[in-house]
Amino acid sequence: MPTISHFYGIIIVMYLRDKEHNPPHIHAITQDYDAPFSIKTGELMEGSFPNKAQSLVKEFISKYRDELMEMWESGKYSKLPPLN
Repeated sequence: MPTISHFYGIIIVMYLRDKEHNPPHIHAITQDYDAPFSIKTGELMEGSFPNKAQSLVKEFISKYRDELMEMWESGKYSKLPPLN
């Protein structure tokens, strides 16, 4: 589970396994939550996540959507800058 970025107490990871399921998504992790977010829409896919943190994750996905999709499709990850 490569860590792609970390900001405001949120860790962004992507599971890069051959058997990882679609649709393309990342996981946002905090001390109390671990939730998948769609790369395509930025929406929370299941579970719960604090509203403020959801907004930050959506902003991150919007900013780096192309890079995240490239990682998903290629299976190769890289670190992305945190939100400022």
